[in-house]
Amino acid sequence: MNNTHNKKNVVILGAGGHAYVIADIISAMGEKVVAFLDDDQQNNKRSGSISDYVKFKNAEFIIGIGNADIRESLANSLNVKWFTAIHPSAIISPSAVLGKGTVVMPNAVINARAVIGNHCIINTGAIVEHDNIISDYVHISVGAKLGGTVTIGKKTWIGIGSTVKNNVNIFSDCMIGAGATVVDNISTKGTYVGIPARKLK
Repeated sequence: MNNTHNKKNVVILGAGGHAYVIADIISAMGEKVVAFLDDDQQNNKRSGSISDYVKFKNAEFIIGIGNADIRESLANSLNVKWFTAIHPSAIISPSAVLGKGTVVMPNAVINARAVIGNHCIINTGAIVEHDNIISDYVHISVGAKLGGTVTIGKKTWIGIGSTVKNNVNIFSDCMIGAGATVVDNISTKGTYVGIPARKLK
């Protein structure tokens, strides 16, 4: 019986700290990072510019950039096969659904019937409870905790160590500050901080 694993070649778009965390995850999955592409010419860790993606015919791609607007722009402009990175230590329910290009970092938990969109970041130790709906380009930061049946709108950032009560909906393009506690629905774009979370003026 042949158990040989044919490694996938993965190109990371971005060459900053976030990209290198994703590289570690890809390696832990048993796949191979073949390039870091970044348009910052001052970054000496990059393998080339993002436009060089065309050189990698048989590779899959993942966006290693934290900025949601940039992730959206790249996702919409590049016609490539997107790679989904899941650290082996993450716990993901068999009934959960993960979108393309999403990254799930070490010790994250995604529970039953949760739906994660495309190009999301579920960061280290984050908890996404049952029946959550996480829209595209959302970032759930380190140690954030979402109760059951939470809905997060597109491109929203849930800050480090923040908590979202069950059955709460959060609008798109919001920033939830570090350590905030969201107990009510958020229906307008903005930055929300504190316990309970309130919109900054």
